[in-house]
Amino acid sequence: MDYATLLQLLDSTLRLATPLLLACLAGLYSERSGVFDIGLEGKMLVAAMCAGAVAFYTGSAWLGALAGIGGSLIFALIHGVTSITFRGNQLIAGVALNFLASGLTVLTAQALFGQGGRTPPLTGAARFGELTLPFAEALRPVPLIGPLYAEVISGHSVLVYMAFAIVALTWWVLYRTRYGLRLRAVGENPAAVDTAGVSVAGLRFSAVMVTGVLCGLAGAYMATALQAGFGKEMTAGRGYIALAALIFAKWRPVQAMWACLLFGFFQALATRPDIVEGIVRVKVPVSFIEALPYILTVIVLAGFIGKAIPPRAGGEPYVKER
Repeated sequence: MDYATLLQLLDSTLRLATPLLLACLAGLYSERSGVFDIGLEGKMLVAAMCAGAVAFYTGSAWLGALAGIGGSLIFALIHGVTSITFRGNQLIAGVALNFLASGLTVLTAQALFGQGGRTPPLTGAARFGELTLPFAEALRPVPLIGPLYAEVISGHSVLVYMAFAIVALTWWVLYRTRYGLRLRAVGENPAAVDTAGVSVAGLRFSAVMVTGVLCGLAGAYMATALQAGFGKEMTAGRGYIALAALIFAKWRPVQAMWACLLFGFFQALATRPDIVEGIVRVKVPVSFIEALPYILTVIVLAGFIGKAIPPRAGGEPYVKER
C-alpha cells in the first residue's frame, strides 16, 4: 500500500468515524448519569430525517442541523420521561424508540416527498461544504507532512472538527467541573448525590438532553455532510456500533475518540477489500473486516484487555428513600 492510498484510507476514516464519535459521546453522557441508552440509533435516524427535510426546504444546512437536534431532543425527552420519571425499563424504552424511529422516518419522508422514504438530493448550501484549513495548499509539497495535512486533516465539513472539539470539551466537563463530578457520582451512587441535596432526576434529565443534542448532530452530519440527503435506515446500525465503541473505551471520552477512529478505520477498510488482500495475500470477506470491532469489544468484555466496568447505578431507576 503506497502513501497516497494510506492517506485516502485515513481521510475516509475521519469521515466515517465522525457520526460514531458524536453518538458515542452522546451515550457517554447518558450512561455516566446512570441511564443506559440503546436508543442512540433511533435518535440519529430521526435527526437525519429532520435535517434532510428541513435542509431541502430551506436550502440551509445549518437550519437542517438545528431541525435534526430538535427531532433528536424530542426522542431524548420521551426516553427521559419513560426511564427517569416513570422508572420504566431503560433498555426496552430505547429499543422501542429505535423501532418507532425506523417506521416514522420512512412514513414521514414518503408523505413529504413521495420518493420511497427518501428526501430529494441536497445540493449547494443545503449541504455542509468542505473547509480548507490555513496553509493547506502551501504545505502540500512538503514531503509526508504536507499531504497528510492537506488531504487528511484539511478538507472536512465543520461538523467533523466540531466532533473532535467536543471530545476535549467533554473531558473538561466530566473531570474539571462540578457538574461533571455530580454527573459521574449520580451514575455510581445516586443516593449519595440525593443526600447532598442535588436532584438526581434533574442531573439525569440534563445528561439525556445532552445525548439528544449530540445524536442530533450525528444524524444531521450523515444527512447533510456525509451523504446528500436522508435515506431509509441510513444510520445502518451506527448507534449500536457507537455503544460498542463506548464499552471498548470504558466510558472515557478520549479513549472513546480512539475507539471510534478504530471502528471508522475498519469501516473504511471494508470499502477497500483490495488493500486487505494486498497485505495478507489472502481473500478476506468484507463481513469479517466489518466484524473486527465487535470481536475486539467482546475481548474487552471478556476481560482479556482489562475489565470494562459500567457505572454501578446504570440501568436502575432511582427511588428516593423516605
